[in-house]
Amino acid sequence: MLRTVLTAALALSAAPALANDSVAELGTGGLILSRSDAVAMQSEDLFISPEKVTVDYVFHNNTDKDVDAIVAFPMPDISGDPEEMPAIPENQSDNFLGFEVTIDGAAAKPQLEQKVFALGIDIGTDLKAQNVPFNPFGDAAKAALAKLPKAVADDWVNRGIIIEDTADDGSGMKSNYAPFWQLRSTYWWRSTFPANKDVHVSHRYKPSVGGTSSVSFFYDGQFQGQYATYKTRYCMDDTFENAVRKAAKDNPDGYPKYYESRIAYILTTGGNWAAGTIGKFKLTVDKGNPKALVSFCGDNVKKVGPTSFEMTANDFYPEHDIDILLLEPSDSNGGDAN
Repeated sequence: MLRTVLTAALALSAAPALANDSVAELGTGGLILSRSDAVAMQSEDLFISPEKVTVDYVFHNNTDKDVDAIVAFPMPDISGDPEEMPAIPENQSDNFLGFEVTIDGAAAKPQLEQKVFALGIDIGTDLKAQNVPFNPFGDAAKAALAKLPKAVADDWVNRGIIIEDTADDGSGMKSNYAPFWQLRSTYWWRSTFPANKDVHVSHRYKPSVGGTSSVSFFYDGQFQGQYATYKTRYCMDDTFENAVRKAAKDNPDGYPKYYESRIAYILTTGGNWAAGTIGKFKLTVDKGNPKALVSFCGDNVKKVGPTSFEMTANDFYPEHDIDILLLEPSDSNGGDAN
């Protein structure tokens, strides 16, 4: 499943090629249940756009007894590295995806568990002892590192917890300490699934949208670079590729006037339920911009709106994750999209 081509939205504009800078997307998925033998996923309604991801579940307890379970939402791991910057929607917050959840319509207050690692070793005690926040991209963590005693800083550099970084702050080159640890975050809560009843759970968050400032798989008049990887990962078909070719031809510079946006959704955890399948599965992908191009893999996908596309399936077993490629016009005067 999830291997059939879907392509849509032909915005035939053009733009000068930009530097091939890239920001990595963070793959994020859905909920994980501590017990999968008694509770089935009756349905999952998944909506993905560059602005938000929403997931509506209906769980059903198939037994004659109430089931108490832990439900968890694993956030993507993030690692501090001055040389790389993943796409983090709210990088100053521990809730860096803006995660929210409701149970049967009532807002829940999940607990947040965070652990930090360097070279695979838990260093949470070390950071707490020096009052260093765990979020490696938060300004508070960097400010706390600037106050470290030299002996501690030297020890942390040797242990791969932090690195020395040199950057120009506007007044010349200066050295400081930068986080190099990995943060692992999980929201979780206890939930009761009443005997032979449904429970409705909904959650939403802001997706991590990676990107590249130009088209990384077409330049110098031909498909190359990331093309083979993208062809498989995003199921680009002839219609999509012809739109890219036309955009390049229409631009005097010969480059398609687009920049890339990428979204990754980890769907395979959805098989961790009683029976191992999702009773009724619905996926909606909304590209946001009517002039954007979008390509992703899916079965029997239909266009259901000017910017949205839908796939449905019964007794769905998620064999593959969802990767979405968006080509956003870098020229607001681009042509109409199909």
